[in-house]
Amino acid sequence: MQEAPVLGGLRPVASLSPPALSGWGQLGVPGRERLDENLARVTRGAVLTRGLGRSYGDSALPPPSHREVAGTRLADRILAFDPDTGWIRTEAGVSLGTLVWTFLPRGFFPPVTPGTQFVTVGGAVASDVHGKNHHVAGCFGEHVASLRIRVADGRVVDCGPDRHPDLFYATLGGMGLTGHILEVTFRMAKIPSGWVFHEAERIADVETFVARLQEAAGTWPMTMGWVDCATRGHGLGRGILQRGRWCEPSEAPPVPPAPLPRRTVPVRLPNWALNRWTTRIFNELYYRKQIPRATWGVLHPERFFYPLDALRKWYRLYGSRGFTQYQCVLPDRDAPERARQFLEVLTSRQGASPLCVIKDCGPQGRGMLSFPMKGISIAVDLWMDERTQALVDALNEFVIDAGGRIYLTKDALTRPEHFRAMEPRLSSFLAVRRAWDPTLSIRSHQSVRLFGDPP
Repeated sequence: MQEAPVLGGLRPVASLSPPALSGWGQLGVPGRERLDENLARVTRGAVLTRGLGRSYGDSALPPPSHREVAGTRLADRILAFDPDTGWIRTEAGVSLGTLVWTFLPRGFFPPVTPGTQFVTVGGAVASDVHGKNHHVAGCFGEHVASLRIRVADGRVVDCGPDRHPDLFYATLGGMGLTGHILEVTFRMAKIPSGWVFHEAERIADVETFVARLQEAAGTWPMTMGWVDCATRGHGLGRGILQRGRWCEPSEAPPVPPAPLPRRTVPVRLPNWALNRWTTRIFNELYYRKQIPRATWGVLHPERFFYPLDALRKWYRLYGSRGFTQYQCVLPDRDAPERARQFLEVLTSRQGASPLCVIKDCGPQGRGMLSFPMKGISIAVDLWMDERTQALVDALNEFVIDAGGRIYLTKDALTRPEHFRAMEPRLSSFLAVRRAWDPTLSIRSHQSVRLFGDPP
């Protein structure tokens, strides 16, 4: 098997002898999780904490000198809930899916959710995740009141906006580098029903797509869309724009939705099965499936929020080589033109992808390294081959010039000089981190790569 050249020592997990740890993109390192229901115990002396492994790159992987991380997924208890206000306190290992299916019949939903429900609450804080409603609800951290964290010297510290605010704000989006998150207190969102009213519109080019996306943000609480990044010329960035809101009780079916059945991709496809030509064919078919220009109606919440969760282990579609996802946010100014320029850089370097998503983002969040800013987010899957590093370099240079930044949760290949150039908040974050962890005893494969931590 020919291994893809990967910056920083990651390798396709299919080429590693077990035990091995990887991100969702199936790029990994030798290692294993230490699991325990008692999270305060299992994190004692740990170099890093890991949730359900849905970050794409190396943010939840141990540094090269370590082979073990603390796993949170057995620490999955809901500790308190107030049905009058929606305030909830959970252990860090509770998944968003558990919250969805426990509380949706009771009229509550996580305030912010990414594109998968298989994310822990601790991971949602560490990544300060955002979703289709970012322009109205912000990131997950906007809804967090307090955190319980085991810091580097072994103490368990409660923090929030009024208690150790430096630690609190550095932990929101801090990629688990400020301490081991043990418990989270946040507010669930009250919803009128468990069903989504959804509109979908087929749009012919990226400039129109972005303009319609920004227009929809004024009246719809949830917006996003898929775009075709393989078709060149005027049709580049054509796509399907989606808008959604929670159904009112009079619009919704009489019973709450139940979890949908899931299928599993049974085997890894051969690497040649997904290439530029098959991607173009897929994108053409996906674009044409929206036969009427616009459709609308009531939709199951999983189909709206988590369409990819219907297919377990879908990473196998990319073969044994592994893949990464590149996600950036571009400022509002000249957004339609910038979106086309981004896609032109992508296609000029043969970066065709079957999955390219554009979302509208609201103001920057409270977290010191929180990803979104006012503008548009573009996320694109990239399979690993000998050209991927150069493609990511070119995209990063474009993002720096545009005044944007990347999402660390998705990143596997960004160079440290590129990240420093796009992130003026980095020095402040690193200063807070050093204050709480002078020896950098809590670190990751990503922090070694990007921040120069001890390996």
